[in-house]
Amino acid sequence: MICAMALTMIAAVGCKGKKAAETNTEIEQKVAEYAEFELTSDLIANLSENEKQLVKIFIEIGDVMDQIYWDEYFGYENRASLDTLADPAIRAFANIQYGAWDRLDSEKPFVPGYGERPLGANFYPVDMTPEEYENLADPLKESQYSVIRRNAEGQLYVLPYHKAYEKELAKVDSLLEKAIALAENEGLKKYLEARREAFRTDDYFQSDMVWMDMKNSKLDFVVGPIENYDDALHGLKCSHEAFVLIKDEQWSNDLSKFAALLPEMQKLLPCDEKYKKEVPGTDCDINVYDVVYYAGDCNAGSKTIAINLPNDERVQLAKGSRRLQLKNAMKAKFDNIMVPIANLMVCPEQVDSVTFNAFFGNTCYHEVAHGLGIKNTVTGRGPCRQALGAQYSAWEEAKADVCGLFLTEQLIERGEITNTTVNQNYITFIAGILRSVRFGATEAHGVANIMCYNYFKEHGAFTRDAQGKYVIDVEKAREAARGWAALIIAMEGEGDMAAAKAYSDQNGKIGEELQNDLDAIRNANIPRDIVYKQGAKVLGL
Repeated sequence: MICAMALTMIAAVGCKGKKAAETNTEIEQKVAEYAEFELTSDLIANLSENEKQLVKIFIEIGDVMDQIYWDEYFGYENRASLDTLADPAIRAFANIQYGAWDRLDSEKPFVPGYGERPLGANFYPVDMTPEEYENLADPLKESQYSVIRRNAEGQLYVLPYHKAYEKELAKVDSLLEKAIALAENEGLKKYLEARREAFRTDDYFQSDMVWMDMKNSKLDFVVGPIENYDDALHGLKCSHEAFVLIKDEQWSNDLSKFAALLPEMQKLLPCDEKYKKEVPGTDCDINVYDVVYYAGDCNAGSKTIAINLPNDERVQLAKGSRRLQLKNAMKAKFDNIMVPIANLMVCPEQVDSVTFNAFFGNTCYHEVAHGLGIKNTVTGRGPCRQALGAQYSAWEEAKADVCGLFLTEQLIERGEITNTTVNQNYITFIAGILRSVRFGATEAHGVANIMCYNYFKEHGAFTRDAQGKYVIDVEKAREAARGWAALIIAMEGEGDMAAAKAYSDQNGKIGEELQNDLDAIRNANIPRDIVYKQGAKVLGL
C-alpha cells in the first residue's frame, strides 16, 4: 500500500494538475473514444462442464490480479480516493486508465490533484532518490517481483510480491486448488500446479517451462506478474494481469506449421550476421484464441490483441515462446477502429487493400518476431533487456512490428500464406500505424510506432494525394522495412542505452503533419480503443 509520505509527494506535485484538469465535456469525449464491446465467444459451447467451471474460477483469480494491479500502478489509497470524485465522467475514465493519467495521451493527468505520473508507478516511493536506491543493499531490489517501501523511520526496504500481496495471493492459492481439482487436461493441471507454486515463491521459471509444454488444452490462463511496461524508472518491475482464453482449434491448426520455420526465419532477417547467430527454440506454438476476460495490466488503456510469452530469455532460448492470437478482440479493433481510419486516411485506390486477413497476419507475425533477433548483446553488456533498461520495451516492440511485417512478406512469397498479398500487408501495416500511434508517446507500442512512422516517411514509403490521403509506395516501404529492421536489431545487439535513448528522443515524437492526421481521426469520432463488457454473466455462465 502506498505510504503517507508518497501520498504527500503526489499531492504536492498535483497542484499543477488541478489547473490542468480538463473540462467535463473533454473527459466525456475521452470516455466515448473507447467503443464498448461485449466479450463473449461461441467457443463456450465446445467446453465441458468442468471447463466452464474453470472459466468462472479463472475470472475470480483475474479479479484478484486486477486488485493487485491497481496497487502496483496507482496505490490502493489513491484508488479509494477516486470513489469520492463528484464527476462520473472522470471516475469512468479513471477506471479505464486504472489511475489519474491518460495512457493514450502521453500520460497527461486528468484527475484534479494529480501531476505527472511517477516514473516508477507505485513500485517505488515517489520521493525515492537515485542515491537512496543505489545505497539500498538488498539484492532483491532488482527483482522483477518486488516492491520498495519506506518503514516508519523513512528508510527503504524491499518486499517480495508474495509478502507484499500475501492476503490477495492467499485467495489466489485457494482458487487454484479448486481449479487443479477440476482440470481434466493433464497439461493444464500441471501448469496450474506450477503457477500456484510460483505465486508462493516469486520464481516463475518452472511454471513458464511447464506452460510451454501445455499444447492441447482447450483453455489457457495467462496469469501473474508478466510485463514491465509500467516501470519507466528502472524497467524492472512486472505488473499483474490475467487473460482467460478459449482455443479456436480450426484457426490454430492452420498456423501450427509455422513454428518449425523459426530457425530459417532467423537466418532471413535483414541485419548483420553477428546479430542473428542465436538459434530460436522451435518447441513453441502459434495458436488462435477467443479471449473472454481481461484483468489488470492488459485491461488498462489500450487492450492487448496478441500475446508472446514467456518473456524470460532462458525459456525462450530453451523452448522458444508461445504466440497467442486473440481473434475476437482483434476483429473488434479492426471493425471499430481500423476500417474507419482507413476509409478516412487511405487513398481510394488502396483502401480496399486494408483487410482483416492482412491485419491478422501482421499482428500474428509481430508476436513471432519477438522470439527472433538477438537476446544477448554482442558487446558483453549482458541480455538486451538488461542493457537497454527502460528503453528496451519500445525498441523490442518496434523490432516485432517491422520484423513481423518482413516475415509475413517472406511467407507470402514462398506460398506459405495464401489468404493475403504483400501489397495488402504493407498497406494495412501503414494504415495500422495511424491506429497505433494513438497509444501515445509514453507507451512502448506508441513510441515504437512513432519511430516507425518517421523512418518510413523519411524513406518515401508513403506520400499524399491532392486530398491529403496516404498513397503507399509498396516497393519503397519494403526497402524501408529492411533498413528499419537492421537499425533496430543492431541497437538491441549493441545494448547501448544512451544511443537508444538519443534516437528515441529525437525520432519518437509526433510531428505536425502526423498530429494533423490524428486530429482529423479524433474529429471524425473514430474510437481510440475498446472497453469490455465482460464476466461470467456475459458468457452465460
